Amino acid sequence: MPVGSKPDGASPYGAVDMAGNVSEWVEDDVHSSYTNAPSDGSAWINEPRSGSRTRRGGDKYADASELVATRRSGAYTGYTGKTGFRCCRSP
Repeated sequence: MPVGSKPDGASPYGAVDMAGNVSEWVEDDVHSSYTNAPSDGSAWINEPRSGSRTRRGGDKYADASELVATRRSGAYTGYTGKTGFRCCRSP
């Protein structure tokens, strides 16, 4: 689909196209739950870094139930499937 062609799916912040094309890498290492996650919104990074990172959303091969921006999954950093980047900035 062309970029921005589904404006009804925009987030409250105006972000569009967050699910269905590629899943996105985020900075966080993979964790099985949010227990002990940072409460300030910063990335949750292990020391030392693990070989897996978190991906959000679902790619074009995902089931319909996985096509949400909040979906979390993990992959090794060498994964070359349908994955892009999710960029954000602090206010």
